[in-house]
Amino acid sequence: MKKDVSFDSAGLKLAAHLYAPDSANGARLPAIVIGHPGSGVKEQAAGLYAKLLAEQGYLTLAFDAAYQGESEGDPRGLEDPGQRVEDIKAAVLYLSARDDVDLNRIGVLGICASGGYAITAAVADHRIKAVATISAVDISRLFRLGADGRQPAGVFQSMLEAAAMARTTQARGAPMGVIPLFPDEEQARAGGQHLYEGWEYYCTDRARHERSAKFFTWNSVDRIASSDAFRFIEMISPRPLLMIVGTAALTSWMTADAIADAREPKELCSIDGATHVALYDKDEFVMPAIRKLAEFFDTKPSAASNPVTTPVS
Repeated sequence: MKKDVSFDSAGLKLAAHLYAPDSANGARLPAIVIGHPGSGVKEQAAGLYAKLLAEQGYLTLAFDAAYQGESEGDPRGLEDPGQRVEDIKAAVLYLSARDDVDLNRIGVLGICASGGYAITAAVADHRIKAVATISAVDISRLFRLGADGRQPAGVFQSMLEAAAMARTTQARGAPMGVIPLFPDEEQARAGGQHLYEGWEYYCTDRARHERSAKFFTWNSVDRIASSDAFRFIEMISPRPLLMIVGTAALTSWMTADAIADAREPKELCSIDGATHVALYDKDEFVMPAIRKLAEFFDTKPSAASNPVTTPVS
């Protein structure tokens, strides 16, 4: 069962979908906040995972980030890591105020950029009892280093110069400019796997949605530059951490780096053959991830001394 709900995040009203299992029967339920990718909305990957995990017995909440989707906030298309982290904490607060939620079993699942935001939120918010990620990305590393980690440093420095100019221009009365996130099909095909599969997901009938972000504002860039999603990942311990990544994802190095720095209990789950975006909606990859997530959120923290790596095919 899905219904529209809303909650406040730093003075902004966020739009959300709450999914409940059919067999709730008035019991207090384990609950999961689910954050969407950087350019996504609650109706896309986050909503799919919310629906499927609700079918596994969880109360799930997929929401639109501030400044995006149906949520409040101007300028539209602002990607503010600090606000995104606050949005997750506000979603946890919404769930913790409900009579049908087990306060000892509130977890967070972050997809893509929300994987990084979920880790940052959990570091300081002990209401979050377990953290999981899908195709996790630290958006600062993505912008600075590229999807494969090999982007020349000058690319992001040029973006910071443009962002500074945009702020100055705005101070003089002009509108804040925007950065298009997706090129046309020909440029997307020429841009490599990560760019093309992002274009295919967000810009074709595969998953296109009228409210998903097609641009970020230029004043997103310097906010992104100074964030560091995985910096304090070790502080999640002793709460459990699960990071799911595709073996064919160009961004998998970010998950590998993050899980190496995390403390126990932690688990890396590799989905054989999955690319970064394939884990958003492809059944052959999503369903093994759902089974692993359902098992993870149903498990108490362990005292294991060695990291666990689980290949899934």
